[in-house]
Amino acid sequence: MVARTLSSAIPSAVQRPQVICLGEALLDRLGPPGGDPASAPPSQRDDRLGGAPANVACGLARLGTPCAFVGRLGLDAIGEAFTALLADRGVNLSALQWDQQRPTRIVLVQRDSSGERRFGGFAGDRGAGFADQALEAAALAEPLAALLSGAQWLLVGTIPLASPVSAEALQLALDRAAGCGVALAVDVNWRPTFWDAQAPGDAGPTAAALAAMQPLLERAALLKLAAEEAEWLFATRDPAAIRAALPQRPAVVVTDGGAPLHWCLGGQTGALPAPALAVPVLDSTGAGDAFLAGLLHGLCRRPALRQEATAEPGAVEELMVFAMACGALVCLGAGAIDPQPTAEQVHAFLADQGRGLPQRQA
Repeated sequence: MVARTLSSAIPSAVQRPQVICLGEALLDRLGPPGGDPASAPPSQRDDRLGGAPANVACGLARLGTPCAFVGRLGLDAIGEAFTALLADRGVNLSALQWDQQRPTRIVLVQRDSSGERRFGGFAGDRGAGFADQALEAAALAEPLAALLSGAQWLLVGTIPLASPVSAEALQLALDRAAGCGVALAVDVNWRPTFWDAQAPGDAGPTAAALAAMQPLLERAALLKLAAEEAEWLFATRDPAAIRAALPQRPAVVVTDGGAPLHWCLGGQTGALPAPALAVPVLDSTGAGDAFLAGLLHGLCRRPALRQEATAEPGAVEELMVFAMACGALVCLGAGAIDPQPTAEQVHAFLADQGRGLPQRQA
């Protein structure tokens, strides 16, 4: 099937994108605490637009960094809602594809009485899979070439690797980005049910998944991992050790929920306790994506921070504090996208916390 894009229907952002976010946009269907989202009546479930690359794109746009989203949506109400949201944020949609056969993916999220979540499979499949699995390389080539001109970063996760069709599109994007000198940021974002719908939500990567991910990890200039992902992939949570294990010697950031953040960036290693930016948590969904948006936002404005010889003392920690604040502020509201802050809101929050930063991070 030939994909069509929205380039003729929705105007692209005027500014040339600095970050291109490629991957899934989907709907998280949260069930009532202790209940099943698959069978709960609409009044007892909470539907939220999400998907890590789409979340990061929305977060970057809210912070003021021009960005693009590259993905594939179904011709359905969810796809229309996502298009309206992304366009409203000013995200460039010139490479967005529509699928006339496959729906936008619905992820079923179960919540226990304490609010902890786990993935419980998917809904909406009509027998041909979901739109995000069918991102087409052939339809991507031309709009991607335009997007890469002048971009600084291509952000991807590992989920496109779970489908042969989307994996081919991802490979095309990786090759074209490398040819244009665009740096690759990889958010591992391991989700076992995307690879095997019957897998437990807390299962680690299989040998086949690890083999599929390894070439992607070896091309990264920036690698973001959750602590358990670092253990699965590298048998360590030490960013410096992870950096040394990869040929590109990437910047590495390891997040761990409410535990300290660890990083290796610009020849500097460090850690920051998450409680230093304590907030009353309403919903932690998308906090890691907001953190990554804040990190890429800062690196776009100060690309020299990636270089060991030019990274200023203390500047890398300032960037990490800014990114952590982006993640913390998302926890104040429901969903991954609606609570995302502007750069001004981040600075105001940090000033209230006694962690005011120079406006160079805005």
